[in-house]
This record gives sequence, structure tokens and C-alpha cells, in this order.
Amino acid sequence: MKIKEPARDIEVIHSTDVLVIGSGPAGLAAAIAAARAGVSVTLLERFGCFGGNITAVGVEGFAWYRHEQTVDSEGIGIEFEERAKAVGASVAEPQSHSHAIDGEAFKAVADDLVLEAGITPMLHRLFVAPIMDGSRITGAIVESKAGREAILAERVIDATGDADVAYRAGAPTFKQAKQDMIGASVMFSLSGVDKTKFIEHVKAAPHTYADWAYGQWTIETTGKEDEMFSPFLRKPFERARAEGLIPPNLDTISGTWGALYDTGDLTYMNLVHLLGYDGTDPADLTRGEMEGRKQAMMAVKALQAFQPGCENAKLRNFGMTLGIRDTRKIDSAYNMTEHDVREQGRFDDSVGIFPEFIDGYGILILPTTGRYFHLPYRTLIPKNVENLICAGRITGGDRVSHAATRNMMCCAVTGQAAGTAAALSVKRNERFEELSLSALQGELKRQGARIQ
Repeated sequence: MKIKEPARDIEVIHSTDVLVIGSGPAGLAAAIAAARAGVSVTLLERFGCFGGNITAVGVEGFAWYRHEQTVDSEGIGIEFEERAKAVGASVAEPQSHSHAIDGEAFKAVADDLVLEAGITPMLHRLFVAPIMDGSRITGAIVESKAGREAILAERVIDATGDADVAYRAGAPTFKQAKQDMIGASVMFSLSGVDKTKFIEHVKAAPHTYADWAYGQWTIETTGKEDEMFSPFLRKPFERARAEGLIPPNLDTISGTWGALYDTGDLTYMNLVHLLGYDGTDPADLTRGEMEGRKQAMMAVKALQAFQPGCENAKLRNFGMTLGIRDTRKIDSAYNMTEHDVREQGRFDDSVGIFPEFIDGYGILILPTTGRYFHLPYRTLIPKNVENLICAGRITGGDRVSHAATRNMMCCAVTGQAAGTAAALSVKRNERFEELSLSALQGELKRQGARIQ
């Protein structure tokens, strides 16, 4: 059965040079980069805060892959971490040479970054449809408490995480079968943890990355990861299953603890992994939110019972939404490959670099030897839609390349590149496909990005 929605006139409430849809690490970086390149920018976000995975989901380990010999990305992503550190909104990571970003405090940091750059902020507006002129995108229709509204733009950046804009505008996209997608997570944090007791127990029985191979999980490493310390928890949940606190067949509750503060807050607990959920299906999202919270409460009870230091701990908060790692990706002008991310791919049209860090589809490779790959400009450009560029985990690539490029710092790299390209495309009146690479790379370097 179908109903016919009546035709209606939608008011144009705003026009801008560059419209960025989605404000996670990719979208936030894109908006800042475009504004710094000298055009008007509007940043659209469906929730009440900017920051995406950092703030709405609660993944505070922004650069947890970084080690002594890591050759890391540079640019706006590093600025996120440094700005958080400068205002006391971070804490040293337990497993890497980086700082975990306080997701709650970063909401205010992101506000400052947006306002300082002169970006027009639009929170609480959901993208629902592209405005098209043939194959050319000219803006977006949004929905909010104010009803339907239209925003016009010279260039649009899809930083939705799910390629919502590209998909609805007619660009070809693809995604893995539901059963093959990287699992979703419900992130949560605890308060009331005895830090000294917890750390003493962790040091007495440390886990490594080899311990990630357990139950339904298999892990492919290079071998060097196998003896490295990982903030991993498994034994409390094994005991909880044996004691009946967790169903015996539920062996996906285990994983990493995040940042531990002197106040007793233990944050971004990545313990609940949901397999077989599609983040573009609202029925799956509903089921995942509710099942994830149910499993998280089981995990909390297991920690209270069997993890020293957590006897008096209690739930502090859930993330505002599920952590989705894997949905649609665009079929781009160049789709990155497993070989690119494993073998230090090099490209003349590079717009950034990222360390040899692969995390997903049963692979864990940490960048401890200085190896890195280039990110080509072409991977940001969707097919069949003009004036649209993409950033974040939706950029073109195969499964294993996605396990690298989906990571938050890499999303910031492609975001900065997309924002810079959008600004130059407007200023130079050049299509994305014809944009001067020398101009693009020059502006990225001026903004502090490393491209080679």
C-alpha cells in the first residue's frame, strides 16, 4: 500500500557557497577547511552537537593507533586533539602516544571551532532530500521542528557517514551484505571506578592485541601487534557467563576500555558489538539501540561483580546513538584497494596521508614502523552527480581499504581535502573533476595538511 504525498512549496531559508551535511570528524574538518579557504560555509547536523563519532557516539580514542615511530596525518584532525588538550578536555591514552578526547567537553570545543571559522551552524536539522537540477546538486531539503525547509548551495559535501546525499542524488553506491558488515557498537562510560585498584589489576594480568581473537572473532596481524599491550577486558565476561549473569551464547561482550580519569570515570567502553545490523535500516537501528543497551547493562553488572576496581562503579552515560562502522560507500572516480593501504600506496593527486593502520574485517595492523599511504583526490568524487564531493568513511574503496580509511583521523583528512576542494571549486569556477590539483595541494599545505 502507498499514499501520495501532496506537492508543496518549500521555503528557501538560506543560501551558501558550501553546504556540509554531517558534522563528524569529516564534516567538521570539511567545514573548517572550506571557511579558511575563504568562502561562505554552512554546517548541517541532525543532532544537537557537532563532532559525530566523538560526541554523539562517545568514541573518544581519536588517535589510539599512534606509537613512537608512527608517521601520522597532519592538519585539522590534529587540531581537534590539540584544542581539546589545551582546555583540559583530554587524558593520556593507555595504549598509545595520543590523548583521548573528552566527548562531552568536545561539544563546546567544536562550537568554538565552528564560530571562530565563521561557519553558519545549523543543528537539529535532518537532511531528507537533495535539490537537483538534472544531474547537478544545488542544495538540500531539510526537516526540523520548523517543518520542511530548503537550503541552496554552490557545492555540497556529503559527510553523513552513510552516503545519504550521494545515494539520494543518484550516485552509485555499494555496501556489504548485512552479515558481512563490521559490527556496530553501543558505547558507554562508567563512574565510581577505583582507579588505583583497577590499574593494579590490569598491570598484574595485562592483555595484548592477540587477545582480540576470541569466540566469534579472528584477528589477522603482522605479528608485531601480538605482544603489544591492549586495554582489553575478557575475563569478567567469561566469569559472568559461567555464573549466569550473561547468556552463555552471548560471547560478543568483550573488548576495550578507554580512558580512566582520576575522578573515577572510565569512558568509551567498547564492549558491546552487534553483528548483522545495517545502519541504513531504521528497524535495525531501533533493534540495535535497545539490544545494545540491554547488553551494556549486562556488561556493567559483570564488571561490578568480577573486575577489581569496578565494585562500586555505575553507568554514567550511553552514547547518544549507535556507533556505526560500515554502510554505504560511493563508487568513486578511483576506489582505493587493499594493496593501497597495505603497501603504502602513492598517488600524484594525493590530498593527505594516513598511517598503515587497518582495523576491521578481522584485521588489526598498527602503524609502528613509519609506513603510511596517500589518499587520492579521486576517491572523494562520486560518479553521475555534479557539484557533490564526499568525505569520511563513505569514500570509494574495497573492504580492506575501508578498514583503514573509516578511522576518525583519516575521516578528518578526507574532510579537510573535500572542504578545501569545494571552496576552490567555487572560487575558481571549476568542476570537481577538473579542479587544479596544484591549487588544491597548495591550499592544503597552507592549511597545515601533509600530502606526501
